[in-house]
Amino acid sequence: RSSDLMAKMEDFEKRLQDIVTAKNVLINEPMSKHTSFKIGGPADYFIIINSVQELKDVLKLANKNNIPITLVGNGTNLLVRDGGIRGFVIKLNLNNFKIKRSSNEIQITAESGMTLATLSLIAGKEEIAGLEFLSGIPGTIGGALRMNAGAYGSEMKDIVVKSRYMTHDGKIKTLNLEEHKFEYRNSIFSKLKDTIIIDTTIKAQKGNKKEIDEKVKEYSNLRKEKQPLEYPNAGSTFKRKEGYITAKLIDECGLKGASVGDAEVSTKHAGFVVNKGKATANDVLKLVEYVKKEVKKKFELDIELEIIVLGDEK
Repeated sequence: RSSDLMAKMEDFEKRLQDIVTAKNVLINEPMSKHTSFKIGGPADYFIIINSVQELKDVLKLANKNNIPITLVGNGTNLLVRDGGIRGFVIKLNLNNFKIKRSSNEIQITAESGMTLATLSLIAGKEEIAGLEFLSGIPGTIGGALRMNAGAYGSEMKDIVVKSRYMTHDGKIKTLNLEEHKFEYRNSIFSKLKDTIIIDTTIKAQKGNKKEIDEKVKEYSNLRKEKQPLEYPNAGSTFKRKEGYITAKLIDECGLKGASVGDAEVSTKHAGFVVNKGKATANDVLKLVEYVKKEVKKKFELDIELEIIVLGDEK
């Protein structure tokens, strides 16, 4: 009976709120509020996690009730479909870090919810060099690790020492560098199902604050100059491939400014699809298919998405 179902739902939601407090459980929460694209239908339950223990308890509740789990970081590399996401959408608000110095190397262990911009800022203040390339990459450490994020000739694979993750049954495991199986914009975490990154340890060197700040400023200026930061987007839409630059192919097809609804191929950088106002996920996906088709027609090449697409169609 519907009254029985309502009672079960209320009991379930109370147990969830007992774990993470009511203010950190958002029901039917629009994912457009949690992605840099400003696009996406509702999450059944959007849950903000503030500790490893909370994560463990929420996973236990999900397993007991057969609830699907989706993890999001800062939502900077995501396109959420217009129907939203079923089950639990978990955002880790884990930002702790520790610095270990030795005579020839510095290691920072940082939790996966920390943004790369924050990590870069900490490194600058502590006169730690080698992490400047992270400053301009939006997103969190967990997302960067999963995607082997990179910029200006450096990638996560160049700095990672080891990482810890939790399986959906609450066990914590450690990976060494080789076990990450880093590739271009990919890692073992794309294949390891039912895992959530807890933290990672990275290596760096002692540096000069002035030089670090100058490099960060240079990278920031390059980003502003070349990327369409004035419109919501999810970063580079398509992967680069060996032998060609995808954005150049799209440009040579005359596709800058091509649009479906409010989704547009950026006139500033052809590798980006932007949201000019009220774009839907469906608009973006239709535009992506059109771009793929035109590039295939002109160059006989199949280009691939770099952004991750999640959720249900409307």
